[in-house]
Amino acid sequence: MASRKEEKERLRQAREQAEAAEMQQQRKRLVLGYVVAGLITAAVAVGIVFAIVSGGGDGGDGGGDGDRVNRDFGVVPDGITIDDREAVDAPTGGEIADLEAAADAAGCELLTDQDDEGNAHLDPGSEQPKYKADPPTSGDHSPDPLTDGAYAEAPSPLNYLHALEHGRVEVQYKSSLPEQAQLELLGLYDEDSAGMILFPNDEMPYEVAATAWRQTLGCDSYEGAATLDAIRAFKAEYRARGPEPIALQ
Repeated sequence: MASRKEEKERLRQAREQAEAAEMQQQRKRLVLGYVVAGLITAAVAVGIVFAIVSGGGDGGDGGGDGDRVNRDFGVVPDGITIDDREAVDAPTGGEIADLEAAADAAGCELLTDQDDEGNAHLDPGSEQPKYKADPPTSGDHSPDPLTDGAYAEAPSPLNYLHALEHGRVEVQYKSSLPEQAQLELLGLYDEDSAGMILFPNDEMPYEVAATAWRQTLGCDSYEGAATLDAIRAFKAEYRARGPEPIALQ
């Protein structure tokens, strides 16, 4: 039979072993907590990076749509890229005069109420008609209208005529126009882009032109603020006034 002293020693050893085991369990729980916290932090960081990367724009149509295209109306034809250059401020001469005065000040030709060349929808694959107006301002066209936006290449008249029919105003320029002038036109687009379309057009006789359905402002040369103010006046006169207007987005 164990003595009283031996029994006390046995109980002491058992207590120390129990305390050591409890401390070991606490250390394991602490380490596990650190591991879990690290995994959660890593997961959050990955989620943030993914959100930043995936939120950087659509990426299609030549490098991100940004604010330069509005897909609520119309289509972007295959092979046409969005103009994603950084615009510069479009200068102005001050108060915008009436359209005729603004066109005269800029040395631009104003052609109003041009011949109505039709507005029928062509079957897919149909040959493009030979339009009388240059650039075209009416005529049979694709059932798919060009969406509002700024483009780096010239879209087909089959698409942009349909957009004009719905009250859009299109600003066109020769690709030989100095880049500073092109960026000013892009700045003009950015000022108020609803219902606006901008693109290069090397087929037209003007250096810069603005068109609406059966209306043309044709400028043989770009004269900076005077040309921009004439386009502003043209936009104020004819935007949203096509024969089948669709609300500006």
